[in-house]
Amino acid sequence: MGKELVQILDLRSDTLTCPSEAMRKAMSEAPVGDDVYGEDPTVRQLEQRTSELIGTETALFVPSGTMANQIALLLHTRPGDSVIAEESSHLALFEAGGAAALSGIQFETVSRDWGVSELRDAYRGHSMHLASSAMLVFENTHHVGGGAARPLEVSNRALEFSHAKQLRTHLDGARLWNATVALKTNESELAKGFDTVSVCFSKGLGAPVGSALCMSQQNRDRAIKLRKRLGGGMRQSGVLAAACLISLENRQRLAQDHLHAFKLEQALKSSGFEVKSALFATNMVYFRDSQNLDRDLIGEFEGMGIRASFIGRGFARLVTHLDLSLEDIEEACSRIRNFKF
Repeated sequence: MGKELVQILDLRSDTLTCPSEAMRKAMSEAPVGDDVYGEDPTVRQLEQRTSELIGTETALFVPSGTMANQIALLLHTRPGDSVIAEESSHLALFEAGGAAALSGIQFETVSRDWGVSELRDAYRGHSMHLASSAMLVFENTHHVGGGAARPLEVSNRALEFSHAKQLRTHLDGARLWNATVALKTNESELAKGFDTVSVCFSKGLGAPVGSALCMSQQNRDRAIKLRKRLGGGMRQSGVLAAACLISLENRQRLAQDHLHAFKLEQALKSSGFEVKSALFATNMVYFRDSQNLDRDLIGEFEGMGIRASFIGRGFARLVTHLDLSLEDIEEACSRIRNFKF
């Protein structure tokens, strides 16, 4: 007899979810119009609902979180400016060099502590010799930082410094929903004080595509033009917005994903792995073999039917999401504990 097939448990990302039946139904029934003309009622409904949750005057529906972040940079900077951001931030590392290519800016980075002395060192005043600081970007959750949620005292420290220096501010809140659950607060509290906020509907919430840039009404016309310039003007995009509206109902169930991630963390620790623990952990677990950073963790986990992502510096990542049941997570934990490394 052939070897029994092992169920593949895919924990590479929370973007791997498939649209639910409720989403598919909503998409098929959504009233639509040409959104480039501002005539799609379902998109307007999503933008209004999202701005209400985030606490801003308006929001703009865009295809991706990367586009939302790049529009924010273009809104708040000019070529030759510098932007203060956390080291390993998504804007600096994972957006295909968009900040340099599209906005012509450079980053000055700080650690995850966001200490005042670090902020002072990263700040560049107006000088003919320097790329002057124009903006600060804060990421919550910080995905390379182990998916950690950032409490208000940290973001407020960054905001206080920014406001004192008259810097524009942007919150990369792709997984702000997770941060809200982990910190037991609401989205508008975490977003308060930022000039723009990006949020994603396809990370954790289960929509097939879509993000929003939340902002003041004053910035909306300029943001719409920038979206068009970047190729993000969509037509009958209400079919996508309908799925995003349904996805917002999944916000509170994120606590299950966080619990599942904790179970994986415990299994990895029991097998001798170094785990990047976070005080306010969410749905991501970063781990490595600290004795052998060159070890092929991705290949080994693939061999036992678990798909993980390689992050760098020897770290691999497991991410929980709504298409993984408690039984799936317990099976993954069992495989991790029983595998002979």
